[in-house]
Amino acid sequence: MSSTFTQVDLTGRVGVVTGGATGIGRATAVLLAEHGAKMFVGDFDPVGATSEESARLGITELRCDVRVEADVKQLIDRAVSQSGGLDILVNNAGIGMVKQITEVSEEEWDACLDTNLKGAFLATKHAIPHMRQRGGGSIVNTASNAGILPRAHDPVYSTSKGALVAFTKSIALCHSIDRIRVNAVCPGPVGDTRMMNADLDRAADREAAIKQFIAASPIARVSERMISPREVAEAILYLVSDASIMVTGTCIAIDGGKSLGVPPQAK
Repeated sequence: MSSTFTQVDLTGRVGVVTGGATGIGRATAVLLAEHGAKMFVGDFDPVGATSEESARLGITELRCDVRVEADVKQLIDRAVSQSGGLDILVNNAGIGMVKQITEVSEEEWDACLDTNLKGAFLATKHAIPHMRQRGGGSIVNTASNAGILPRAHDPVYSTSKGALVAFTKSIALCHSIDRIRVNAVCPGPVGDTRMMNADLDRAADREAAIKQFIAASPIARVSERMISPREVAEAILYLVSDASIMVTGTCIAIDGGKSLGVPPQAK
């Protein structure tokens, strides 16, 4: 599949994607590699079935738990030592948490915040010195429409993604002097991701749940489908390319209008 941004050339650039074995992370790693970037992917649970494609595209896959600083540092250091620097970081690793706050254990709170927020902090912390040496770079955080407007069914997840949006803007401001741009994408509902599949597996009626997700997003509803991981990856490609050289601290909602409010009634 060809990219919408056919003229983007990332040859010579080095990128890291966390949570890159499946879904949005996988689509992003593949798309950036197709445009010339040397990609390194970290994931808590790597998928061996992708190894042939990774070999063809020159994607290096490593096991990485983003909650563990040693794992994150190892991933960043591997990219730098093997390719000579770092230009792109996509903090994509994340987990869901569909529970009311009174039902959430301390361990579940820690798992959600550590994966969705601390993981981005750790990777950003270790990436910035290398980007500074290169004279700049681009960091993209995968937040969520839940980070723009909180949702009633997953308050802890919404909290983690809202904090990630704030983190994005703060780091963008702090490191503008280093020519390091920091932006976020806020997707949803995205099909064919590990998180979405887990939500659907928990549903009593999978088909009804799919229709409910689609109905909550105006454009997804009229298109009669969910957003694809590749469509989110296209936005990330824009944010790491020179086409967005003056874009920083921005959060792009790729949610078919879900975060705008209550959608209009179907015609």
